[in-house]
Amino acid sequence: MGFEQLAELKKQLAAARAEAAPAAKPVAKPGAKPARKPSPPRRAAPGHKPATDAKPAADARPAADAKPVDPVVKSIGRLQKRFPNVFPKNPAPKLPLKVGIFEDLVVHAKELSLSEAELRDAIKTWCRGSRYWKCLVEGAARVDLTGGEAGKVTAQEAAGAQRLQAHRANRGAAKAAASPADASANASAPVDAAAQAAATPQAETQSQPQVASTDTPAVESTTPPAAPSATAEA
Repeated sequence: MGFEQLAELKKQLAAARAEAAPAAKPVAKPGAKPARKPSPPRRAAPGHKPATDAKPAADARPAADAKPVDPVVKSIGRLQKRFPNVFPKNPAPKLPLKVGIFEDLVVHAKELSLSEAELRDAIKTWCRGSRYWKCLVEGAARVDLTGGEAGKVTAQEAAGAQRLQAHRANRGAAKAAASPADASANASAPVDAAAQAAATPQAETQSQPQVASTDTPAVESTTPPAAPSATAEA
């Protein structure tokens, strides 16, 4: 066999070995750093709590700190929601209420989820305070639950409201000196014909003849009216 044939045979053998051999591993570049193995997770120390993004509970105010809402305020709020034109929200001016509007509201007691006692307290409170007294102008129309006219404010009723406003303006420091007993007695006294009708028991009104509605009982009382509560200006 000649040298040429021998060389050709070697080439064929080398080619066969190259095809049968697995793919060669990539040769690392000279100077390259070997890849690091991922380090295992660190174990937390005993008693160590992981940090969280949650805000401390001290930031949240406890529900116990919330001030309770006066039940009368809730009752008035329901009246304002159901009859917004008759019981407008502050700072809109109030309107003189129809004498006997309490009886009209009793019909809606179930719808309002209010008892007769709650309705009575709401009307008496609504009719106290400067915001209501200011609307009692002679000749002003009283309104029913539909917002329609239902009577007029008389001159005597208007004069009584003016006296109540003047008394409040001049009371000043005497208000703080009033005894709790006096304040309680005056707080229950009606100051408008609509509130007076709501405060009078039905049996009593049926046994007595109807008279013209005035503010005289509250105005001519020898005891000055007490300062209205925060609910009076609802």
